Amino acid sequence: MAYIMVDVESDGPIPGDYSMITFGAVLVNEQLDTTFYGKLRPISEQYIPEALAVSGFSREETLQFEDPREVMLQFDQWLKAVCKDRPIFISDNNGFDWMFICWYFHHFIGKNPFGFSSQNLGSLYKGLERDTFRNFKHLRKTKHTHHPVDDAKGNAEALLQLKNEFGIKMKL
Repeated sequence: MAYIMVDVESDGPIPGDYSMITFGAVLVNEQLDTTFYGKLRPISEQYIPEALAVSGFSREETLQFEDPREVMLQFDQWLKAVCKDRPIFISDNNGFDWMFICWYFHHFIGKNPFGFSSQNLGSLYKGLERDTFRNFKHLRKTKHTHHPVDDAKGNAEALLQLKNEFGIKMKL
């Protein structure tokens, strides 16, 4: 199974009422050179300007982005191309990122290739360190820019660092 590190930027706190604006995914391997980037047209009239501002795009720009169904179909095809079997979803805030990706997959193409579960990088780190107050973010090499591919890559770097430091068994 292949680990896919995902990061989402949105214009509000929940899917449906608000929109996923961009997302990035990185196949977790030593090279971290297999990525996906999606820019999705809003699905709702509602948005929170401060939330949208994090993405770096204006509302007018997002209205020119791709049809969400097409982006999710492209992401599904990308996953099939880079994963030999079921992909494993992992992110640094899987409660948020998973919520959007899962909802968009089911809403727009009727299935989620990740299945029904996700992994949380922060929780993994806390467990390895045996300290619920520890934070993994110092392990990133790529700067956290809120461009979702950069952020997913930085998180994937942290996961690889954990794999090496703690001897985590992962098929890459």
